[in-house]
Amino acid sequence: MTGTEPIVRVVVADDQALVRAGIVMVLGASPEIRVIGEATNGAEAVTLAGELRPDVVIMDLKMPGMDGIQATTALVENTSGGDDVMKVLVLTTFNDDASVLGALRAGASGFLVKDEAPLHLIDAVLTIAAGNSWIDPSVAGQVIKALGEAPRVGVGADARIDALTAREREVLVLMAHGMSNGDITRKLFLSEATVRTHVSRILMKTGSRDRTEAVVLAYQSRLVQPG
Repeated sequence: MTGTEPIVRVVVADDQALVRAGIVMVLGASPEIRVIGEATNGAEAVTLAGELRPDVVIMDLKMPGMDGIQATTALVENTSGGDDVMKVLVLTTFNDDASVLGALRAGASGFLVKDEAPLHLIDAVLTIAAGNSWIDPSVAGQVIKALGEAPRVGVGADARIDALTAREREVLVLMAHGMSNGDITRKLFLSEATVRTHVSRILMKTGSRDRTEAVVLAYQSRLVQPG
């Protein structure tokens, strides 16, 4: 691979043509990113991603028909079992807690407010492609607070575990057995980036602050039995 070859393939989904053009223009400034497709709604994004298998889907939250949260849920569920887990960056003008949590609970790997896109879009895409999560700096504080509090209000350990896919539960079990990301990579024959993505989603979906809290949750829900 040479330095001029794109390493991250992206599909952009937004119902506004001018917004899509702006996103494509911003991404065009990075030699590490190539936009391979554009969608005008959630259903089209799901179909296009299934055909093109991008590394990252940039998803608008508010679109007619199938919205961004529904599309994200479909994309993640369709790819949760293998080594090609779909990574979604939700891009929206809305920064309220419900929108942020809805996107993250659906399985998005990150959340970026459109006003901040010119500054952070490239970094967000590259970070997510590497298997890590991204939360817009402008809403990071409220997201951390909401993730820390919401699961504890009337939602028990079982319900929090139920939010995970089968593969995410499998990864959490291995985490509870003391395995590192490298150990899990070898055990499940997955790439390290994919394992990092699963771990990030486990923490976000369950509202866990870190791996230790997620492991405690696994025991509380009896996903893992002591001994």
